[in-house]
Amino acid sequence: MIYDIIIVGGGPIGLTCGIEATKKGLSYLIIEKGCLVNSIYNFPTNMTFFSTFDKIEIGNVPFVAHSDKPSRKEALEYYRRVKSHWNLNLNNYEEVSDIQKNDDVFTVKTNKTTYQSHSTIIATGFYDDPNPLNIEGESLPKVRHYYDDPHLYENQDIIVIGGGNSAADVALETYYKGARVTVIVRQKGMKPSIKYWIKPNIENRIKEGSIKASVETRVTEIRANEVDIQTPNGLITIKNDFVLAMTGFRPNYPLLTRFGIQFSADSNRIPIHNETTFETNISNMFMAGVVCGGMVTNKWFIENARFHSENILEVISERLAVSKY
Repeated sequence: MIYDIIIVGGGPIGLTCGIEATKKGLSYLIIEKGCLVNSIYNFPTNMTFFSTFDKIEIGNVPFVAHSDKPSRKEALEYYRRVKSHWNLNLNNYEEVSDIQKNDDVFTVKTNKTTYQSHSTIIATGFYDDPNPLNIEGESLPKVRHYYDDPHLYENQDIIVIGGGNSAADVALETYYKGARVTVIVRQKGMKPSIKYWIKPNIENRIKEGSIKASVETRVTEIRANEVDIQTPNGLITIKNDFVLAMTGFRPNYPLLTRFGIQFSADSNRIPIHNETTFETNISNMFMAGVVCGGMVTNKWFIENARFHSENILEVISERLAVSKY
């Protein structure tokens, strides 16, 4: 069988692509390397969305939440209902390793089998690939790029690396659960873009000394029970049990390169694509969702990328109609 579309990624935007394909009567398969909406599953246990529930609704399925800003738990339940409502054709725990195009047919290889399709949509996001620290000791078990639950860090000396929303949330949550927290910030201070209901809290905790902060500082080496940090006043060694590196994420560039996708030459490394149709430099290979932003990870979100699927599927359906005719 040759599918009309193979969709790589089973997050909210991948699901919207499947929904639009269903509406147009096209054959498709969504392939997700983890669980359904795997990135959201890996969000912190107590996380709430920045957006209101109506901004992350998809497929005309109402999102019912207990407050304006839904929780991770509510979002997981919602997207399960979306998948069930639309009876989406989705394979979980299957990882795409390569896509090659020959004679206008894509061959999609996974860790389980091989598929073929007339078009492909890459909706892989970026949350599976954290930005590395590239320092000695980063591979130690105590170093974590994903934050889970504050209870784990009770009565522990922890370093939180970063100056944005994630770092502020992690620092406050762990502090309130009994951790001794030091925030390491490369810039001159916490970012001004921190959520307005969080910013005064983190700033006041730092000001009073409840949470320590070292600005214009970077971690240079991590060891079992301590960490070296380079500060404006020189190199300092501090006691440490855990390092929570809230350094952000990036697309899986090695995988995208294997597919044949090209990128902008600047540091943003934005995948080459048409800004209206979202077609990449490879004919009939499209991109959807946050992955379109490359290293500019604050450009696309669920709420402003939902339309990608409509634009993409309009192009695919038109081309398939012409070819079949």
